[in-house]
Amino acid sequence: MRWEQKVQCASLSDVGFRRRNNQDSHATMFSPDAETFQIRGHLFIVADGMGGHAFGELASQIAVETIPHVYFKNRSDDISTALNAAILAANTAVNEKGSQNSDFNRMGTTCVALALGPKGAVVGHVGDSRLYRIRNNQIDQLTFDHSLEWELIRHGHMKVNGQSLPEIKHVITRSIGPEPDVEPEVGGPFPVWAGDTFLLCSDGLSGLVKDAEIGAIAKHLPPSDACQLLVNLSNQRGGPDNITVIIAEVGPLPEGVALQPDEIPVQASESDPLDWLCLGGLGAFTLTFAFGVLFFVQQEAERSHGIVLSVLSLFAFALIFVFWRRHARSRISDTPTPVVSTVLSKACRTASAKLTADLLAALAKTESDMQQSAATEQWPLDTAAQETAGAAAKEALNKKQWPAALKEFAKSIDLLMTAWKQHRKIVAVRDGEAKAAKEKEAQS
Repeated sequence: MRWEQKVQCASLSDVGFRRRNNQDSHATMFSPDAETFQIRGHLFIVADGMGGHAFGELASQIAVETIPHVYFKNRSDDISTALNAAILAANTAVNEKGSQNSDFNRMGTTCVALALGPKGAVVGHVGDSRLYRIRNNQIDQLTFDHSLEWELIRHGHMKVNGQSLPEIKHVITRSIGPEPDVEPEVGGPFPVWAGDTFLLCSDGLSGLVKDAEIGAIAKHLPPSDACQLLVNLSNQRGGPDNITVIIAEVGPLPEGVALQPDEIPVQASESDPLDWLCLGGLGAFTLTFAFGVLFFVQQEAERSHGIVLSVLSLFAFALIFVFWRRHARSRISDTPTPVVSTVLSKACRTASAKLTADLLAALAKTESDMQQSAATEQWPLDTAAQETAGAAAKEALNKKQWPAALKEFAKSIDLLMTAWKQHRKIVAVRDGEAKAAKEKEAQS
């Protein structure tokens, strides 16, 4: 990645529908000049605090303040080393703060930090906050959740797409702060291509919105609109936790700048020569097997030759099949997965980021459900604006203009969510006044 490449970035943090405090914190720091960029790059951080109310909020805030401060002052030439040291410093800072007051005991936070620099993308994380990369039609999770659920999957005790148990789903195995020592996981540098989109988030998002949905929305909407829709979907699906998301989209290389080897997008070949070789081998097997059968059928004297030819051809087919399977597996990491469901590959998850008819149908249903609630509960909705956006979405959907449909559905759902939040505030005030009146009446 180059200093001249612009990064379009947006972030959003929301308390959710079930929490009173927002214990998430986040930070975005761009290098002020080319010299700083060459040493440290740009830095993005999301932290999800734990420990209850203000304590978790304090822990995450300490993390997002300590990490940039230590990271940019570190004199190491290696970004991975500097990022690891910064996360360790954040752990020390949170742990020391927790030991000063018994009320702060065991407070902690997760953390995911992304550095985009001249050598590529480096990620450091502790806990289950995630980093995704959306490239072409694929979304890759570049972090491994430090959670009991993921550890059980890694060791073969749970299925990837099996039913999660509520008691282990949110149990994390590493976090910043509770212990004096922690082991951050630092990965990269990963090559950065023009058009790559990176998304950092807390589990308030990833726990409710599927990878394929995240990928398609982040790919086809501007970062600010994508952040808003993702947060709205999380809240519409219950909003049980704080939700924080940062999206950074890498712009094109400057004109006239030569590409470095790691900046050249390598697409999977549509027609691999080895595939043609395997196809030729399959054809030879078919002919040989046919001759063998012919010898066996026509003349009794030639039956032994026919049997030999048939056995040899079957053996050759087995070898060709094994070779082709190994070759196909070797290309998996470079080939976007065609499926929408998530699959686990070592320490990362991969899913399709294609904008599909199913996703748009789900958004249409979300919009319809919210419209019904708005009418029934009399939300303070800008009806004209919402109906205009909704009609535009359906028209684009009928014309199979899917990116346009996504944009209009996002607009319509945002108008509905804004009205829903206002309605919730009105109801909360009304209920509070009614409760106060009852208490006053009881005292009199």
